[in-house]
Amino acid sequence: MADIEKKWYVLRAITGKEAKVKEYIELDMRNHGYEKYVSQVLIPTKKTEAIVRNKRVVKEVNVLPGYVLVEAALFGEIPHMLRFTPNVLGFLGGTDKPIPLRPNEINRLLGVDVEEENTEEVVLADYMEGETIKITDGPFAGFVGTIEEISADRKKLKVSVKIFGRVTPLELGLGQVVRE
Repeated sequence: MADIEKKWYVLRAITGKEAKVKEYIELDMRNHGYEKYVSQVLIPTKKTEAIVRNKRVVKEVNVLPGYVLVEAALFGEIPHMLRFTPNVLGFLGGTDKPIPLRPNEINRLLGVDVEEENTEEVVLADYMEGETIKITDGPFAGFVGTIEEISADRKKLKVSVKIFGRVTPLELGLGQVVRE
């Protein structure tokens, strides 16, 4: 029998109930025999130190409040079981077709040091200074601006955008802009 390919997904949970969600999913895995479809349930945490009543205390703090990471193969009843676990609000990325995390995203969240492999094709700017562009991604999406400067490696643009009547300089990546 071939090994089932599992991917990492993010479940949105009620903030503060992440541990209960993990407990419910692990209980369902054992009770219904879903171990071959759901292999890991994680809550990203980090250790922090605090001083309480003049004593140093080490606490585990949730890095992503309201989110639970699940490594699963979404076959049959598995998406339904995960989505309708108590205290779960749904999958991050939509309910129709949940979007798995990319390997570099999950490695960063888990703190795994992997040599960066540039599997993505490097796109260099073919823009010119003074050219008008439209921002497509980020908090300034929809704004139109003028390219003031192109970085030496031709991967970033310095753009001037007029916001509330004031010219505001922004530094944007190539994936965030298109020609106007």
